[in-house]
Amino acid sequence: MNVIESGLDGPAIRVAGLTKRFGNVVAVDGVSFAVDAGSTVALLGANGAGKTTTLSMILGLLLPTGGAIEVLGCDMLAARHRALWRMNFSSPYVDLPQRLTVRENLSIYAKLYGVREPKGRIATLADELGLTALLKRPTGRLSAGQKTRVALAKALINDPELLLLDEPTASLDPDTADWMRGYLEGYRARRRATIVLASHNMSEVERLCDDVLMMKQGRIVDRGSPMHLIARYGRTNLEEVFLHIARSDQAQAV
Repeated sequence: MNVIESGLDGPAIRVAGLTKRFGNVVAVDGVSFAVDAGSTVALLGANGAGKTTTLSMILGLLLPTGGAIEVLGCDMLAARHRALWRMNFSSPYVDLPQRLTVRENLSIYAKLYGVREPKGRIATLADELGLTALLKRPTGRLSAGQKTRVALAKALINDPELLLLDEPTASLDPDTADWMRGYLEGYRARRRATIVLASHNMSEVERLCDDVLMMKQGRIVDRGSPMHLIARYGRTNLEEVFLHIARSDQAQAV
């Protein structure tokens, strides 16, 4: 297996005092954290906890109301163009153009990211992700699980150093989901990539993640490895920890 050096000195992500308000609603409330390069970190919380808003600001899709964001050593508020081509994002809830074929969609993103030899890159990803037979099919005619795999292929098209994943195995059957987790583990090891994922599958988080950030009411309320959090709360698995935090009356930022 060939391993690619990332060349990054320092955290892959660093945010300080990150805040986002929508009118009178505070979606993210002064969040600060760093993500080590080469690690896999989960951002967990109930619906409305602020996970998607936080990821959107890291991606540069939303401007923060306050705070600072540094991604791959680049200030995302002043020079995000220096980082965007080195990162990518996947979500099964963001549709690609439905009338375009899988190959056409991947070709467009390959051009946007300036991928060298895009035909070869698409062929490689299609083979690895079981998409070769689907390349000529319109994206709108795919099953939910097939769309999830295409979304991941799109996210990997530029061989990113930083991969942000929202529910990476949603709609996949258990066998395919297990294979996908193994694929992501292999990708991280080969690329020395950093992965940040939002997931409601706690067994997936236990398997993949070195670190977990627990969000509630727009704040980070706890942090640690899956095993550390399980031990701290005296539970048997991460799902029990999640439920305890989600159902507690108050959120205490850490």
